Amino acid sequence: MGGLEQVDAWLFQLLNHTLAHPALDDLMLFLTKPKFSGHILWLTALFIVLRKGRDGFWIVLLLLLSVGIADYTASGIFKPLFQRVRPCFALEGVRLLVDQTHSWSFASSHAANSTAIAALIWIFFWKGKLIDKLFTVTMIIYAAMVAFSRIYIGVHYPGDVLGGIVIGLASAALIYTAFAWVVKNVVHRRAMLNGGVE
Repeated sequence: MGGLEQVDAWLFQLLNHTLAHPALDDLMLFLTKPKFSGHILWLTALFIVLRKGRDGFWIVLLLLLSVGIADYTASGIFKPLFQRVRPCFALEGVRLLVDQTHSWSFASSHAANSTAIAALIWIFFWKGKLIDKLFTVTMIIYAAMVAFSRIYIGVHYPGDVLGGIVIGLASAALIYTAFAWVVKNVVHRRAMLNGGVE
């Protein structure tokens, strides 16, 4: 095990054991399992549509595309490429709170997906009114807690989570850049040709 992997394993054991508490166990399981916390994402989509109207549907679509790219990159490319064994199967004495299948560890798709959502929400809502800023901060905290939950429950190293966060940020940036290009070069240009813009 190399130096970085040793540090990663040390940090994992520190976070997986030191912060252990029954109340946190319940919270982390709630956050990490979609069947428990999936309604949060439905409420998020509803808030977006209520705040942004018709544009909100486009934002939700961008969120879905961003999550799709993030999830595929983390699970479909990075995991089979790096084939890193999960800490619950590689280390002794891990506090494992879920029944985990023998899938690969790097990178965390939960961290990638939640970060992609939070990043796009920051782009579209941070400059808005106070309620929009509070919504943005709430989603960033939610994404951070989902990411941390993967370490806490024993299925990912901190490095896996960090990798997932980077993937999520890159996915959100890619989708927003593509969206901005389409709006500028297709939508606005078509409007100008049709006389919609002076």
